[in-house]
Amino acid sequence: MDFESKITSREISQLLWEREKTVGTAESCTGGRIAEAIISVPGASKYFKGGIISYVDEIKERLLGVDAGLLAEKTAVCEDVAIAMVKGACTALGTDYAISATGIAGPAGGTKEIPVGTIWLACGNKEKVITFKLSDDHGRDINLSIATHHAMQMFLDFLKAEEPSEETL
Repeated sequence: MDFESKITSREISQLLWEREKTVGTAESCTGGRIAEAIISVPGASKYFKGGIISYVDEIKERLLGVDAGLLAEKTAVCEDVAIAMVKGACTALGTDYAISATGIAGPAGGTKEIPVGTIWLACGNKEKVITFKLSDDHGRDINLSIATHHAMQMFLDFLKAEEPSEETL
């Protein structure tokens, strides 16, 4: 893991630790890389409850509660599924927050409508979820590295935005 990613992981760790909140992951194309980034910090067992690798639609439906109709209509690589994965992970894992990733890392599997490199990321809780779409293809390994890094940074930004302002303290 690069230095910048370690700093991001440590900042997430500190915020979750201080707030006594928990997080889990729901990963498809990233295959556990986001969870790995989270647990790279010692003491992660205090705030990381686990992850679900939902590489196929069946697992997205059965373990995360993603609607089969949504998957059939829009495919697994869409914003709505990324959001449903976050909410489903919060429920299935009993966490305050979750981070999800669903996409096509490559080198094959893309279509004209959803090309290789398309990865939807989401994070949040049952009430509020933010998303981001990656769309450039840099090759499988780099696509996965970028997705993992971006998901972690997005989650850190989400946590920081939830911080109470000094005026309300």
